[in-house]
Amino acid sequence: MTRAYLFLMTAIVLEVMATTALARSNSFSRLLPSILCVVGYVGSFYCLSIPIRVMPTGIIYAIWAGVGIVLITLVAWIWQGQVLDAPALAGLALILAGVVVINVFSDTLH
Repeated sequence: MTRAYLFLMTAIVLEVMATTALARSNSFSRLLPSILCVVGYVGSFYCLSIPIRVMPTGIIYAIWAGVGIVLITLVAWIWQGQVLDAPALAGLALILAGVVVINVFSDTLH
């Protein structure tokens, strides 16, 4: 299971990298961000295919999407100066709480 989580975390990081590059690609008109975007998404989906062999698809997707949403929001906040108001922060906290509940309390992963 540890190997599955390692690949899942790698998939999340690559997806965040790809989404960040997508925002910088200017609709795929800039070469380097466009290449990083495509490579990042391909790598992310490959890494996502490893844990899906041993973990439930819905749970993997919930973790991948939830953590990815929070990380890409943090990247946009830190590097691009995007503003997060109280409702946005509360929503992100709820997403993180959901990921924690799945991982700590759910018997689905065991």
